[in-house]
Amino acid sequence: MKIDHSLPLEYSTEENRLKILGFWIFLGAEVMLFATLFASYFTLFNRTGSGPSGAEIFEITPVLIETILLLTSSFTIGLGIHAMRISNKKAMLAFLAVTLLLGLGFLGFEIYEFVHYIHIGAGLQTSAFTAILLTTLGTHGAHVTFGLFWGLSIFLQIKKDGFTPETANKSFIFSLYWHFLDVVWIFIFSFIYLKGMM
Repeated sequence: MKIDHSLPLEYSTEENRLKILGFWIFLGAEVMLFATLFASYFTLFNRTGSGPSGAEIFEITPVLIETILLLTSSFTIGLGIHAMRISNKKAMLAFLAVTLLLGLGFLGFEIYEFVHYIHIGAGLQTSAFTAILLTTLGTHGAHVTFGLFWGLSIFLQIKKDGFTPETANKSFIFSLYWHFLDVVWIFIFSFIYLKGMM
């Protein structure tokens, strides 16, 4: 394996560069998945039937907390990648741990939100609106859950092996994934919650 020391460690081999390119292509497919969910949501958000509307069930406080947690976690994973690039293992692990804890906090609030919706009668079978709302939020939440397990495995690999072309590549790709989830959440916050509260 030929390592190019003039590039950041995550790009230092041809295999690493191809993996990053492949992941960008994968993110393109993920964009299409969420675009389909948003298109479905915009089609069905007025189809409340006898169920509640967004204005009746959305609460600003948990949504703002979720948003702050996820935006902050996006910042901390960026700091983690910076720490990796300057070969500061301790800082990288600390920032990755904070990122995962913030993600876990976000997920906790999202689960609370789901339980609240179902408790007040806004379940999957209540209306087309609640079905697409819970499907969209659930898909994003499932991605965050997967990201937490993925990030934890990377944390353990870096703790054991330190920075190698492989662990750096995995960390960088994970950061792209985490930033993507953050961008999707900004769309959810803006076009589902804020629009729904009006």
